[in-house]
Amino acid sequence: MLTRRKTLKTLASGFGAALGSSLLPGIGQAAPSASGGPKRVIFFLQNQGFDPATAIPAGMKNSGSLARAVLPEPIQALEPFKERLHIINGLHGRHTSPSHSAFFGALGGYRGSDGVPPSGPTIDYELSKVLPETLLPHLCIGMDSIENMRAKPTVANLSASGAGQPIFMHSNPNHLYQMLYGSISEGEIRKQHEARSRMFERIGQMAAGGSRGLPVADQERYGQYVQDVNEINGLRDRLGEVSAHLRKFAPEVDDRYTNPEFETDWHDALLDLGVSALKSGITSVLTIGSGRGEIFGAWKGLGVEQQGHNLGHMPQPDNPIWVKIRQYNSRMLVKLMEELESVPEGSGTMMDHTLIVYTSNNGDYQHTNGATWPVMLLGNCGGIFKSGCFTQLDGTRPINALYTTLLRTAGVAAERFNMSESMAARFDSGRGPLREILA
Repeated sequence: MLTRRKTLKTLASGFGAALGSSLLPGIGQAAPSASGGPKRVIFFLQNQGFDPATAIPAGMKNSGSLARAVLPEPIQALEPFKERLHIINGLHGRHTSPSHSAFFGALGGYRGSDGVPPSGPTIDYELSKVLPETLLPHLCIGMDSIENMRAKPTVANLSASGAGQPIFMHSNPNHLYQMLYGSISEGEIRKQHEARSRMFERIGQMAAGGSRGLPVADQERYGQYVQDVNEINGLRDRLGEVSAHLRKFAPEVDDRYTNPEFETDWHDALLDLGVSALKSGITSVLTIGSGRGEIFGAWKGLGVEQQGHNLGHMPQPDNPIWVKIRQYNSRMLVKLMEELESVPEGSGTMMDHTLIVYTSNNGDYQHTNGATWPVMLLGNCGGIFKSGCFTQLDGTRPINALYTTLLRTAGVAAERFNMSESMAARFDSGRGPLREILA
């Protein structure tokens, strides 16, 4: 595997020409993971729950092919992509105590709650460590009401690199654009990028060695802070060194960024930035939090006036409001697939080596005990995963088993993910990956 230092040395010497022969890990002719599994993974988590009735075709009670099935109205946009779709029902997350949301527990497979720090790394972060290396291994974007995204442009509710180490989601597309593409921009965006760069450099200088005299516990937190600042500065430097390559992928900045009419304008802009980060090879793992892992969220741009907690008290099946929200999500999934399908990679396309995981941070509905946790997978990564089918499990295996499966396909010899043997004795009837979803 290439190190980032070696990557930068290679990039500094020039890219040559084609994307097909690009030297950025994760795209073009980059080597797959050790097992021949996915090169990149996208997690898309919808808040307020994911009722299985909004995805499972009518009358389908048992596992089987989707070839002759008609997808429900909320996910109708995925009909042309049924051969790449795998609907999974019967996993559980009872041990995460989700209620309104499992927060970090949704991707961590452990107990989570509002204001409770993560007790371990989440699956998206763990995968970012073993998939083909990129300049920014893991990118998180969070979508919410325009008011919340402006007031809190970064929040941490879903992803973590370890116990007590949350990973922040970007919710303001202007800030994210500056971070990713500020070095190749002009005008006001370039000025803001340079101003932020100088600010972070100054913060880094001031922070270095500043923990002397602090209690031991505070020194540890301070050290994490300094490390985070240094990583931000390092990323800016790394992205600046590959500016010629990034010009091919930077989205066009339009009124959606600077003058959004609805929150969905920013949702769409954030998705564009996520797509560009994947296509350019900046990142190999993208986490999308619709509702930012909380009970809030808004979709006024879809004609949905209700927002936040109230949405969770509405039944999702046959509800015109939730049909609109789920259809919007499905169109986002389609865009992700079509964009990745448009980029050649090896003997196929980027989508041939990508897995999309769509689920919720909250099981099947808002006030849930986590007994049912539906998931949709898109992509089969060269035939490793089954696709074009529906799988009904018996409800005795946890979401951790799915995450163990993802690690296995990425080359990690994992038997369990974030679950001790004593915990597994209570919540997992099996061991290792979910054989039912593997080809």
